[in-house]
Parts: sequence; C-alpha cells; structure tokens
Amino acid sequence: MRPATRSSQLNLPSRAEPDSAGDAEAGTSVPFVGLTGGMGAGKSTALEALQRLGATVLSSDAVVHELYEGGELRDAVIERWGAEVAPGGVVDRAAVARHAFASHEDRAWLESRVWPLVGARVAEWLERARASKPAPRAAVVEVPLLFEAGLERLYDATIAVVAEECLRGARAAGRGHELADERGERQLSQEEKARRATFVVRNDGTQADLERELSDVLAKLGR
Repeated sequence: MRPATRSSQLNLPSRAEPDSAGDAEAGTSVPFVGLTGGMGAGKSTALEALQRLGATVLSSDAVVHELYEGGELRDAVIERWGAEVAPGGVVDRAAVARHAFASHEDRAWLESRVWPLVGARVAEWLERARASKPAPRAAVVEVPLLFEAGLERLYDATIAVVAEECLRGARAAGRGHELADERGERQLSQEEKARRATFVVRNDGTQADLERELSDVLAKLGR
C-alpha cells in the first residue's frame, strides 16, 4: 500500500543543515535524497546499488510494512474496516488497499494515520545518518509517490529511475502487477517524473551500467 499524502503531514527537515560543530566547520552535510520512479523501473534495485556505493538507504514502503506489524496501526485499521483486514492478527495490505482506494474519505483517513508515523521514522533515521562517522555519501529514501505527494521540497535532490515501457511491463507482471492497475494510474508518467527530478538514471542495461550512473550522481551530490 503506497498512499499519497501532503508534505505537511511529514515532519521532516526540508534541507540538509549542519548537525554538529564538526559539520559546521567543514561546511558539509549528508545530502538528503528522494528516489522515485515508475512501476517496474527498478527503484529497489537502484536503492540497493546506492547502498553498495556508500549511501545509507531507506525504503518508505518497508517502513509502512514494519508499522503494520506494530499494534498501533494494526489496531486502527481493524477498528476502521474490521477483522478481515488482519486475519490472524496479521495485516493483509491488499485488503487494506481495497478499502483505502474505495473512497477519498477512506484514503485520507489511512494517510492521516500512516504518514505521520512514517515521517517520524524517517526523521529519526536521517538524524542517525547525519551523525554517523564516517558519514555516508548520501541519505537516500525510496518514495514511490514522491512527486505526486508534493514531497520533493523536503529533499536536497531527487532521483528518478526510468526504463523502457516494455521492460517495465515485464518487471511489473513478474510481481503480479500491471502498469495500468489502479495504483499505477494514480502515478505520474515516468516522463513527468524525469522532468521534475534533479537527476534521471536509466535502468535498461546491466547492473554495472546502473551503478556507473548512480556513482556519477553521488559524485555530483558530493561537490
């Protein structure tokens, strides 16, 4: 489940600021970067590559998954939609998505519960990343609906991962999705994501090709 949200719901730093006397003296800080892309473009693959290249990384979708395993959010969705959304006490994210997409009111309700919790987790993670020694090359968060939710202003830079439509379709189908499914239709086109992003990285070739492009991005962020 990847609900959209408004940036005002996330209590995150809007730009990198020196967090210590050492950072201030050096005049540097860990760049805070939002990573996004269309369905099947390879966002998760890019995130893993960035980690290998020296960035510290986080998936907002993984954070949501962890939150559903906790009592607060699980109990809230059960109270809202009934025990069917958490058979055996385990949240069925597909069932939650069906309810959330049923109406604007339901989606807004879920967003109001999920995203403040996500924002708090990301803020804590970012604080730890900026305090790490040695510092990572960047702190990168994968956010599938980054531009749709108006979150780009929170980041020092954004990266859009793009790929050929036929390749994206094959990847999505391999995960049991279709590019034209309901969640996909809520997303901007990958061309629009690329237009809005600070950096555009293609994921049509080999893993080595992808890592070269991402390495170039990290080098530019470090200047």
